[in-house]
Amino acid sequence: MPQKIFKPAHSSVEDLVPYQTGKPIEEVAREKGLSKIVKLASNENPLGMSDRALEAMRRAAADVNRYPDGGTYVLKKLVADRHGVPDGNIVLGNGSNEILELLTQLLLGNGDETLYAWPAFIVYRLATLAHGSRGVEVPLDKELRHDLGAMRDAITSRTRIVFIANPNNPTGTYVNGTQLEDFIAALPPHVLLVLDEAYFEYAAGLDGFPDGVELFKEGRPIVVTRTFSKAFGLAGLRVGYAVMPEPLVQLINRIRQPFNVNSVAQAAAAAALEDEEFIQRAVQLNRAEMDRLSRALEDIGLMTTPSAANFLLIHLAGRDGGEVYNGLLDRGVIVRPMAGYGLPQTIRVTIGLPEENDIFFKALMEIL
Repeated sequence: MPQKIFKPAHSSVEDLVPYQTGKPIEEVAREKGLSKIVKLASNENPLGMSDRALEAMRRAAADVNRYPDGGTYVLKKLVADRHGVPDGNIVLGNGSNEILELLTQLLLGNGDETLYAWPAFIVYRLATLAHGSRGVEVPLDKELRHDLGAMRDAITSRTRIVFIANPNNPTGTYVNGTQLEDFIAALPPHVLLVLDEAYFEYAAGLDGFPDGVELFKEGRPIVVTRTFSKAFGLAGLRVGYAVMPEPLVQLINRIRQPFNVNSVAQAAAAAALEDEEFIQRAVQLNRAEMDRLSRALEDIGLMTTPSAANFLLIHLAGRDGGEVYNGLLDRGVIVRPMAGYGLPQTIRVTIGLPEENDIFFKALMEIL
Protein backbone atom coordinates (compact mmCIF):
# COMPACT_ATOMS: atom_id res chain seq x y z
CA MET A 1 0.00 0.00 0.00
CA PRO A 2 1.47 3.37 -0.95
CA GLN A 3 2.37 5.69 1.93
CA LYS A 4 -0.23 8.41 2.41
CA ILE A 5 1.19 11.90 2.02
CA PHE A 6 0.23 14.26 4.83
CA LYS A 7 0.24 17.96 4.12
CA PRO A 8 -0.12 20.54 6.91
CA ALA A 9 -2.90 23.09 6.65
CA HIS A 10 -0.27 25.82 6.86
CA SER A 11 2.84 25.48 4.72
CA SER A 12 4.79 27.44 7.34
CA VAL A 13 4.68 24.34 9.59
CA GLU A 14 7.14 22.66 7.23
CA ASP A 15 9.66 25.41 8.01
CA LEU A 16 9.51 24.77 11.75
CA VAL A 17 12.33 23.14 13.67
CA PRO A 18 11.02 21.19 16.70
CA TYR A 19 11.70 22.80 20.06
CA GLN A 20 15.01 21.56 21.43
CA THR A 21 14.78 20.73 25.12
CA GLY A 22 17.78 20.44 27.40
CA LYS A 23 19.33 16.97 27.34
CA PRO A 24 17.86 14.74 30.09
CA ILE A 25 20.20 13.68 32.88
CA GLU A 26 19.46 9.99 32.23
CA GLU A 27 20.36 10.26 28.54
CA VAL A 28 23.72 11.89 29.23
CA ALA A 29 24.53 9.36 31.95
CA ARG A 30 23.78 6.53 29.52
CA GLU A 31 25.65 8.04 26.57
CA LYS A 32 28.75 9.07 28.50
CA GLY A 33 28.87 6.25 31.05
CA LEU A 34 28.88 8.76 33.90
CA SER A 35 27.24 8.45 37.31
CA LYS A 36 27.39 12.13 38.33
CA ILE A 37 25.58 14.59 36.06
CA VAL A 38 25.01 18.30 36.65
CA LYS A 39 22.16 19.77 34.61
CA LEU A 40 22.38 23.53 34.10
CA ALA A 41 20.49 23.72 30.80
CA SER A 42 16.79 24.38 31.42
CA ASN A 43 16.61 27.18 34.00
CA GLU A 44 15.08 24.95 36.67
CA ASN A 45 15.14 25.75 40.38
CA PRO A 46 18.12 23.84 41.86
CA LEU A 47 16.40 23.76 45.28
CA GLY A 48 13.61 21.60 43.89
CA MET A 49 10.13 22.45 45.14
CA SER A 50 8.65 23.75 48.37
CA ASP A 51 8.05 21.07 51.01
CA ARG A 52 4.50 22.36 51.27
CA ALA A 53 4.01 21.88 47.53
CA LEU A 54 5.43 18.35 47.73
CA GLU A 55 3.07 17.41 50.53
CA ALA A 56 0.08 18.87 48.67
CA MET A 57 1.10 16.93 45.58
CA ARG A 58 1.22 13.67 47.54
CA ARG A 59 -2.24 14.26 48.97
CA ALA A 60 -3.67 15.08 45.55
CA ALA A 61 -2.14 11.95 44.01
CA ALA A 62 -4.58 9.82 46.01
CA ASP A 63 -7.46 11.14 43.90
CA VAL A 64 -6.02 11.01 40.37
CA ASN A 65 -8.78 8.59 39.37
CA ARG A 66 -11.01 11.70 39.36
CA TYR A 67 -10.90 14.43 36.76
CA PRO A 68 -9.39 17.70 37.95
CA ASP A 69 -11.40 20.84 38.58
CA GLY A 70 -11.82 22.13 35.04
CA GLY A 71 -12.40 25.65 36.32
CA THR A 72 -9.27 25.58 38.54
CA TYR A 73 -11.33 27.36 41.20
CA VAL A 74 -8.98 27.20 44.20
CA LEU A 75 -5.76 28.02 42.34
CA LYS A 76 -7.42 30.71 40.25
CA LYS A 77 -8.74 32.44 43.37
CA LEU A 78 -5.33 32.29 45.07
CA VAL A 79 -3.64 33.82 42.03
CA ALA A 80 -6.32 36.52 41.75
CA ASP A 81 -6.09 37.40 45.46
CA ARG A 82 -2.29 37.50 45.29
CA HIS A 83 -2.44 40.09 42.53
CA GLY A 84 -5.52 41.99 43.66
CA VAL A 85 -7.56 41.32 40.52
CA PRO A 86 -10.93 39.58 39.99
CA ASP A 87 -10.63 35.88 39.24
CA GLY A 88 -12.38 36.64 35.96
CA ASN A 89 -9.06 38.09 34.79
CA ILE A 90 -7.13 34.84 35.33
CA VAL A 91 -6.44 31.99 32.91
CA LEU A 92 -4.58 28.85 34.03
CA GLY A 93 -2.58 26.82 31.56
CA ASN A 94 -0.51 23.70 31.08
CA GLY A 95 2.54 25.87 31.60
CA SER A 96 2.46 29.47 30.41
CA ASN A 97 3.47 28.05 27.02
CA GLU A 98 -0.05 26.78 26.51
CA ILE A 99 -1.46 30.25 27.09
CA LEU A 100 0.92 31.71 24.48
CA GLU A 101 -0.29 29.02 22.08
CA LEU A 102 -3.94 29.72 22.84
CA LEU A 103 -3.49 33.44 22.21
CA THR A 104 -1.98 32.81 18.79
CA GLN A 105 -4.68 30.27 17.99
CA LEU A 106 -7.37 32.76 18.98
CA LEU A 107 -6.04 35.94 17.41
CA LEU A 108 -4.04 34.99 14.33
CA GLY A 109 -5.16 34.18 10.80
CA ASN A 110 -3.45 33.86 7.46
CA GLY A 111 -1.58 37.04 6.65
CA ASP A 112 -1.46 38.22 10.26
CA GLU A 113 1.82 38.97 12.00
CA THR A 114 3.35 38.73 15.43
CA LEU A 115 6.31 40.84 16.47
CA TYR A 116 9.07 39.86 18.89
CA ALA A 117 12.74 40.43 19.55
CA TRP A 118 15.44 38.05 18.39
CA PRO A 119 16.96 36.18 20.04
CA ALA A 120 14.08 35.61 22.43
CA PHE A 121 11.92 32.72 23.63
CA ILE A 122 11.60 30.49 20.58
CA VAL A 123 7.97 29.52 21.32
CA TYR A 124 6.86 32.91 19.93
CA ARG A 125 8.20 31.84 16.54
CA LEU A 126 6.88 28.29 16.78
CA ALA A 127 3.35 29.32 17.82
CA THR A 128 3.16 31.96 15.10
CA LEU A 129 4.24 29.73 12.22
CA ALA A 130 2.09 26.83 13.45
CA HIS A 131 -0.99 28.97 12.83
CA GLY A 132 0.02 30.07 9.35
CA SER A 133 1.06 33.57 10.32
CA ARG A 134 4.28 35.52 9.95
CA GLY A 135 6.70 36.28 12.74
CA VAL A 136 8.55 39.57 12.45
CA GLU A 137 11.84 39.37 14.33
CA VAL A 138 13.52 42.57 15.49
CA PRO A 139 17.19 42.16 16.51
CA LEU A 140 18.16 43.01 20.06
CA ASP A 141 20.37 46.06 20.41
CA LYS A 142 24.15 45.88 20.86
CA GLU A 143 23.71 45.28 24.61
CA LEU A 144 21.32 42.39 23.86
CA ARG A 145 18.31 44.33 25.10
CA HIS A 146 14.94 44.82 23.41
CA ASP A 147 15.15 47.62 20.86
CA LEU A 148 11.71 49.07 21.55
CA GLY A 149 12.12 51.89 19.05
CA ALA A 150 12.82 49.45 16.23
CA MET A 151 9.97 47.22 17.39
CA ARG A 152 7.58 50.15 17.37
CA ASP A 153 8.67 51.00 13.83
CA ALA A 154 8.10 47.39 12.71
CA ILE A 155 4.40 47.38 13.67
CA THR A 156 2.10 47.29 10.64
CA SER A 157 -1.61 46.97 9.97
CA ARG A 158 -1.09 43.19 9.97
CA THR A 159 0.48 43.06 13.45
CA ARG A 160 -1.82 41.38 15.95
CA ILE A 161 0.45 40.41 18.86
CA VAL A 162 3.71 41.82 20.23
CA PHE A 163 5.60 39.48 22.55
CA ILE A 164 8.06 40.92 25.06
CA ALA A 165 9.87 38.54 27.41
CA ASN A 166 10.82 40.48 30.51
CA PRO A 167 13.43 39.38 31.53
CA ASN A 168 14.37 38.01 28.14
CA ASN A 169 15.43 34.44 27.48
CA PRO A 170 18.24 33.67 26.54
CA THR A 171 19.93 36.96 27.46
CA GLY A 172 18.50 37.77 30.92
CA THR A 173 18.18 41.47 30.04
CA TYR A 174 15.05 43.47 30.81
CA VAL A 175 13.01 46.47 29.72
CA ASN A 176 12.60 49.09 32.44
CA GLY A 177 9.27 50.54 33.51
CA THR A 178 9.56 53.90 31.75
CA GLN A 179 10.54 52.30 28.45
CA LEU A 180 7.73 49.77 28.70
CA GLU A 181 5.05 52.34 29.54
CA ASP A 182 6.12 54.53 26.61
CA PHE A 183 5.98 51.52 24.31
CA ILE A 184 2.49 50.52 25.50
CA ALA A 185 1.22 54.08 25.05
CA ALA A 186 2.35 54.06 21.41
CA LEU A 187 0.67 50.75 20.51
CA PRO A 188 -2.19 51.04 18.00
CA PRO A 189 -5.54 49.61 19.20
CA HIS A 190 -5.40 46.55 16.92
CA VAL A 191 -2.22 45.25 18.62
CA LEU A 192 -2.13 43.19 21.83
CA LEU A 193 1.01 43.25 23.97
CA VAL A 194 1.81 39.93 25.64
CA LEU A 195 4.28 40.50 28.46
CA ASP A 196 5.96 37.19 29.25
CA GLU A 197 7.22 37.35 32.85
CA ALA A 198 8.34 33.74 33.34
CA TYR A 199 11.31 34.93 35.44
CA PHE A 200 9.44 37.63 37.35
CA GLU A 201 10.27 36.39 40.86
CA TYR A 202 14.01 36.59 40.15
CA ALA A 203 13.80 40.12 38.72
CA ALA A 204 11.26 41.70 41.08
CA GLY A 205 12.77 44.56 43.03
CA LEU A 206 15.67 45.16 40.67
CA ASP A 207 16.27 48.78 39.68
CA GLY A 208 13.55 49.94 37.30
CA PHE A 209 12.08 46.48 36.74
CA PRO A 210 8.32 46.83 36.10
CA ASP A 211 5.51 44.66 37.43
CA GLY A 212 3.31 43.83 34.46
CA VAL A 213 0.31 42.98 36.62
CA GLU A 214 0.41 46.45 38.18
CA LEU A 215 0.45 47.95 34.69
CA PHE A 216 -2.58 45.80 33.82
CA LYS A 217 -4.39 47.01 36.94
CA GLU A 218 -3.72 50.60 35.86
CA GLY A 219 -5.76 49.89 32.73
CA ARG A 220 -3.01 49.09 30.22
CA PRO A 221 -4.32 46.86 27.38
CA ILE A 222 -1.92 43.95 27.96
CA VAL A 223 -1.72 40.26 28.81
CA VAL A 224 0.79 39.18 31.46
CA THR A 225 1.93 35.55 31.59
CA ARG A 226 3.78 33.88 34.46
CA THR A 227 4.78 30.35 35.36
CA PHE A 228 5.32 27.97 38.26
CA SER A 229 8.15 26.27 36.35
CA LYS A 230 11.01 28.56 37.39
CA ALA A 231 11.28 30.06 40.89
CA PHE A 232 8.45 27.87 42.24
CA GLY A 233 10.26 24.71 41.13
CA LEU A 234 7.30 22.95 39.47
CA ALA A 235 8.66 22.60 35.92
CA GLY A 236 7.71 18.92 35.70
CA LEU A 237 4.07 19.59 36.59
CA ARG A 238 3.48 22.15 33.81
CA VAL A 239 1.35 24.94 35.25
CA GLY A 240 1.30 28.64 34.46
CA TYR A 241 -1.17 31.50 34.39
CA ALA A 242 -2.03 34.79 32.73
CA VAL A 243 -3.70 38.01 33.80
CA MET A 244 -5.76 39.49 30.97
CA PRO A 245 -8.97 41.42 30.19
CA GLU A 246 -12.08 39.44 31.08
CA PRO A 247 -13.51 39.37 27.53
CA LEU A 248 -10.29 37.73 26.37
CA VAL A 249 -10.48 35.22 29.24
CA GLN A 250 -13.98 34.23 28.10
CA LEU A 251 -12.75 33.62 24.55
CA ILE A 252 -9.72 31.63 25.71
CA ASN A 253 -12.00 29.43 27.84
CA ARG A 254 -13.92 28.50 24.70
CA ILE A 255 -10.87 27.01 22.98
CA ARG A 256 -8.72 25.61 25.79
CA GLN A 257 -8.93 21.97 26.77
CA PRO A 258 -11.51 21.34 29.53
CA PHE A 259 -9.00 19.82 31.99
CA ASN A 260 -5.81 21.51 30.85
CA VAL A 261 -4.22 21.73 34.33
CA ASN A 262 -4.06 18.39 36.12
CA SER A 263 -5.19 17.99 39.72
CA VAL A 264 -1.71 17.28 41.13
CA ALA A 265 -0.34 20.42 39.46
CA GLN A 266 -3.22 22.52 40.79
CA ALA A 267 -2.65 21.33 44.35
CA ALA A 268 1.12 21.79 44.27
CA ALA A 269 0.89 25.24 42.69
CA ALA A 270 -1.67 26.41 45.27
CA ALA A 271 0.63 25.35 48.11
CA ALA A 272 3.74 26.76 46.42
CA LEU A 273 2.07 30.11 45.93
CA GLU A 274 1.68 30.50 49.68
CA ASP A 275 5.24 29.50 50.61
CA GLU A 276 6.92 32.90 50.45
CA GLU A 277 9.91 31.73 52.49
CA PHE A 278 10.84 29.16 49.84
CA ILE A 279 10.66 31.72 47.03
CA GLN A 280 12.82 34.17 48.94
CA ARG A 281 15.38 31.46 49.61
CA ALA A 282 15.47 30.54 45.92
CA VAL A 283 15.88 34.16 44.84
CA GLN A 284 18.61 34.88 47.38
CA LEU A 285 20.56 31.77 46.41
CA ASN A 286 20.27 32.66 42.75
CA ARG A 287 21.55 36.22 43.18
CA ALA A 288 24.44 35.23 45.42
CA GLU A 289 25.60 32.43 43.13
CA MET A 290 25.13 34.51 39.97
CA ASP A 291 27.37 37.23 41.42
CA ARG A 292 29.98 34.68 42.48
CA LEU A 293 30.00 32.85 39.14
CA SER A 294 30.05 36.08 37.13
CA ARG A 295 33.11 37.31 39.02
CA ALA A 296 34.90 33.98 38.57
CA LEU A 297 34.23 34.03 34.83
CA GLU A 298 35.38 37.62 34.55
CA ASP A 299 38.61 36.68 36.34
CA ILE A 300 39.44 34.24 33.52
CA GLY A 301 38.55 36.72 30.79
CA LEU A 302 34.98 35.64 29.96
CA MET A 303 32.21 38.22 29.90
CA THR A 304 28.59 37.60 30.76
CA THR A 305 25.48 39.55 29.82
CA PRO A 306 24.04 41.09 33.03
CA SER A 307 21.06 38.89 33.88
CA ALA A 308 17.87 39.49 35.87
CA ALA A 309 16.80 35.85 35.54
CA ASN A 310 18.27 32.59 36.85
CA PHE A 311 20.81 31.97 34.10
CA LEU A 312 23.87 33.56 32.53
CA LEU A 313 24.67 34.05 28.87
CA ILE A 314 28.43 33.49 28.76
CA HIS A 315 30.51 34.94 25.92
CA LEU A 316 33.35 32.57 25.10
CA ALA A 317 35.89 35.09 23.72
CA GLY A 318 35.72 33.75 20.17
CA ARG A 319 35.47 30.05 21.02
CA ASP A 320 32.78 27.92 19.42
CA GLY A 321 29.88 27.39 21.80
CA GLY A 322 29.08 23.96 20.35
CA GLU A 323 32.58 22.69 21.04
CA VAL A 324 32.50 24.01 24.60
CA TYR A 325 29.05 22.47 25.09
CA ASN A 326 30.29 19.06 23.91
CA GLY A 327 33.39 19.32 26.10
CA LEU A 328 31.21 20.04 29.13
CA LEU A 329 28.91 17.17 28.21
CA ASP A 330 31.88 14.80 28.20
CA ARG A 331 32.54 15.92 31.77
CA GLY A 332 28.95 15.39 32.89
CA VAL A 333 27.79 19.02 32.76
CA ILE A 334 24.73 19.89 30.65
CA VAL A 335 24.36 23.51 29.50
CA ARG A 336 22.62 25.05 26.48
CA PRO A 337 24.50 25.95 23.27
CA MET A 338 23.18 29.11 21.62
CA ALA A 339 24.00 28.71 17.92
CA GLY A 340 20.31 28.17 17.18
CA TYR A 341 19.65 31.63 18.62
CA GLY A 342 22.27 33.28 16.41
CA LEU A 343 24.85 33.39 19.23
CA PRO A 344 27.36 30.68 18.21
CA GLN A 345 30.14 31.87 20.51
CA THR A 346 28.07 31.71 23.69
CA ILE A 347 26.50 29.20 26.05
CA ARG A 348 23.60 29.69 28.45
CA VAL A 349 24.12 28.31 31.93
CA THR A 350 21.47 27.98 34.64
CA ILE A 351 22.56 29.07 38.11
CA GLY A 352 22.70 25.93 40.22
CA LEU A 353 23.64 25.05 43.77
CA PRO A 354 27.11 26.21 44.86
CA GLU A 355 28.61 22.75 44.37
CA GLU A 356 27.02 22.44 40.90
CA ASN A 357 28.39 25.82 39.86
CA ASP A 358 31.83 24.79 41.10
CA ILE A 359 31.71 21.58 39.03
CA PHE A 360 30.72 23.58 35.96
CA PHE A 361 33.48 26.13 36.45
CA LYS A 362 36.13 23.45 36.99
CA ALA A 363 35.02 21.62 33.83
CA LEU A 364 35.03 24.88 31.85
CA MET A 365 38.54 25.66 33.03
CA GLU A 366 39.72 22.24 31.85
CA ILE A 367 38.27 22.87 28.38
CA LEU A 368 39.69 26.37 28.09
